[in-house]
Parts: sequence; C-alpha cells; structure tokens
Amino acid sequence: MKKLVISLLVAALSAAVFTPAQAQDWPGFNRYAEKNAEAKAITPTLPRVILIGDSITEGWYRHHQEFFTSHSYLGRGISGQVSTQMLARFSEDVIALAPKVVVINAGTNDVAENQGPYNEDRTFGSIIAMVRLAQANGIKPIMTSVLPAARFKWRPSVTDGAPKIAALNARLQAFAKENGLIYVDYYTPLVVGEEKALNSAYSNDGVHPTRDGYLVMEPLVVEAINKALSSKKYGRLKK
Repeated sequence: MKKLVISLLVAALSAAVFTPAQAQDWPGFNRYAEKNAEAKAITPTLPRVILIGDSITEGWYRHHQEFFTSHSYLGRGISGQVSTQMLARFSEDVIALAPKVVVINAGTNDVAENQGPYNEDRTFGSIIAMVRLAQANGIKPIMTSVLPAARFKWRPSVTDGAPKIAALNARLQAFAKENGLIYVDYYTPLVVGEEKALNSAYSNDGVHPTRDGYLVMEPLVVEAINKALSSKKYGRLKK
C-alpha cells in the first residue's frame, strides 16, 4: 500500500512539473497553506470533514459559509482546477489534516478543457487516485457526481460537455457501487431539459450553483457524510 501511495504522489507531482502553463504554483499549494497550518494547530471538537474541489466547492463556502461553520466542515476548493491539480495537492489539503471523511468533487474543468483536451480515463483515474490515497490513510472517501453543464461561457469551443459529464458520472457511480463506496448524486436534482443543462433556477451561468442550488446539494452531502461517519466499513477497492 505504501508503494501505491508513493506512486500516486509521484504521478501527481509529475503532472505538476510538466504542465504547459509552467505556473509557479500549478497545484495551488499556497492557496490554503495558512488555513492548513491553523487547522493542524487545533484539535477539532467534531470529526473533521473536508470538501475538496474546484470553484463549485470554493463558491459553496462563499455563498453559504454558515453551512461549513455550523457543521465544522473545511472547504478546500480552488477555482479553475482540474482533477490532476486536486490530486497533486491532496496530500497537503486533505491527508495532512487527518480528516475522518473527504468529499471529492472533480471533473467540471476537465470537461471544460481548462488544462488541455479532455481525457475521460485521465480524469477518472485522478479521482480514483484520490479515493485510494484517502483509504490508504484511514480517511473515508465520498465520491460525488459532476454537476450538469451544457455550455461553458469561458470555453465556447466545448459544445459536447453534457454527454461527457453524463458518461463520467455513470462511470464514477458504477465504480462506487462496485467497491461499496458512498456516492452523492448532485446531477439528477439539478439537471434539466434535453440539453442536460444545469437548471437556471439554481444557477446564473449554467455551471456554478447559486445559494438555492447549494441548498439542494447540502442535505444530500450531509446525509452521505453522516453515513460515512457512522459506518465502520466504507468499501475496499478491488484490485
């Protein structure tokens, strides 16, 4: 298992080194460095739960901070990130904080081609790598669906996002079921129409939820987190 963890971390760091953008902090290590240090310095009164993701997770805290503070959840979302970037920072933003549960939401920006052409296998593999890293460190992982999106305003060239999201979600859900993992389906209550878009009642831009959208998502993830915290077993990945 240690060899597996080392291999996954090496793969993540390799992805960070060979990014075309060559950004100085491509994984976003500095984004939560100060907050992580603060979290390490205290003993939480409730079981620590971390939500890792992109702007959907980051915006969640901004739109409804009370949801996080009232449950003592920690948000570790970084706008614009793809799954490989989350994998690269998973050790610092999740493992090092020793949570009981981690909720993983990734894939939107992969489909939107924020870091180059979309590759379903690579995105799926990065998400599963985070799941494996969590379990290797005694953290219960919760897998979640990618939210619906028919268009990405910042990437108008991507016109087939909806079927790609549906295909990735089907694959993630099947994997979770096969391995006895908890899976949260945000997609079904938020999707609308033949284009499989994010319902405009819950979004202003077709990608990011408004507060009303997050209010739909919150009871779903709370139920999943409580289930994970109360369960002594949470699935073992098949080889």
